[in-house]
Amino acid sequence: MSEHKHSTRMFSIVTETWNPVTGCLHHCKYCWARRFAETRLKNTKRYSQGFVPRLNREELKKKFKGGVVFVSDMGDLFGEFIPDEWIEMVIRHVKKFPNTFFLFLTKNPSRYHNFDFPENAILGATVETDRDEVYDGISKAPAPSERIKAMTELDWNRKFLSVEPILDFSPMFWREIEKMNPFLVYVGYDNYNNKLPEPPIEKTRSLIKRMRDDGFTVIEKSMRREG
Repeated sequence: MSEHKHSTRMFSIVTETWNPVTGCLHHCKYCWARRFAETRLKNTKRYSQGFVPRLNREELKKKFKGGVVFVSDMGDLFGEFIPDEWIEMVIRHVKKFPNTFFLFLTKNPSRYHNFDFPENAILGATVETDRDEVYDGISKAPAPSERIKAMTELDWNRKFLSVEPILDFSPMFWREIEKMNPFLVYVGYDNYNNKLPEPPIEKTRSLIKRMRDDGFTVIEKSMRREG
């Protein structure tokens, strides 16, 4: 199985993936990419040293002809462990293809404020919950509250939100989402039996209904059965 074929399933709007930078040091308990890199891809050049951050210079020769390209789905391009120069190289390449949309997704959106993006960039964040205490022990990434603050303060027309895998949240999570003002929200449960602190499906459905009533476009992914 190729890296490309595996990862394009993540979001329905994505037409292809592109991994100029791979690897991540957030060590999220539920990370499918790390698991994939350390098992089925462990003998490839890219992951022979594990899921460590790596610049794949050969990818900076790639050309694009439209669609929505998911950038670095096999890592976190904006983690604090990624050098500024790598990010700048990726953005310079993105600027060469104004007729293609490029979807960025990170658990460290505060770094979006440090770079100059072209209009065809979709700036996304993963925010699984609004309760920091629920997130303890699940990841070394910045706390959900920090991500919410960074996305709320981000002045960008195309903000994207991934609430996946959804974790138990407060009754006011919908207000935090409203403040972030994403043009598109994906919501889904954990696919890999990681025994996460999940909300009941009825609670998640109420959140989705509230977001849709507020005019947000919400796409459901893996959902639990009712009851």
